[in-house]
Amino acid sequence: MKISVVIHTYNSERYLRRCLESVAGFDEVVVCDMHSSDSTEAIAREFGCRLIYHEHTGIAEPARNWAIQQAENEWVLVVDSDEVVPETLRRALYEFVQTKGEEYAGALIPRRNRFMGRFMHGSWPDYILRFMRRTKAYWPPTVNSQPSVEGRVARLPRRRETAFDHLDDPTVERHIDKTNRYTDMERRRRAGQHYSVATAMIKAWFRFVRTYIVKGGFRDGRAGYVYAQINAIYKFLTIAKLWEDQRGGS
Repeated sequence: MKISVVIHTYNSERYLRRCLESVAGFDEVVVCDMHSSDSTEAIAREFGCRLIYHEHTGIAEPARNWAIQQAENEWVLVVDSDEVVPETLRRALYEFVQTKGEEYAGALIPRRNRFMGRFMHGSWPDYILRFMRRTKAYWPPTVNSQPSVEGRVARLPRRRETAFDHLDDPTVERHIDKTNRYTDMERRRRAGQHYSVATAMIKAWFRFVRTYIVKGGFRDGRAGYVYAQINAIYKFLTIAKLWEDQRGGS
């Protein structure tokens, strides 16, 4: 059974070549570009990818959903342009569709993340739903949304050798900038939701404890502590912006 790879891009030249090298062994590679102004398109053409286009929306989800439907094969692997697919993961996916392809409609894949130069235990295994049947999948066009898959979803084993390798290693400044941008989108998605001060405190505290203690972020030294705090701040800022929108209420 064949597998298509779908990659959305926008000014993605930094890691794209490494990403495309890692997916060369799949049956089809579709690059959905949101009208980049750097060398992204040239790199995609260099690797002989099928190049399609989507308007630049500021987030990846609308382009992902459209690109999935353009793939030629039933099974689709969605890859970010700053991710690498190890050969062990590629083999595991082909084995999955051969042995379980009729039983499942999708599969969760673990991902290794970096921050401040270190592998983040606090985000491991960061399971993401990126492998799915094209005709059974829909990706909502909202920030941080997960695809909806009609049917059973499997979970690949929690092993680093069969996980996405997330190459991006954001600085604190970039992480905070992304947090600010994404919480702006979250406030629109969660408009109408209401939180008390106590609930805001608990949710932010839970985010920190889950990342730093439960998932082992403390093993990552200062980087793990900073990562856990930013993760907690993400939740708090989302609620604070909702409060700002709802000011005048109780």
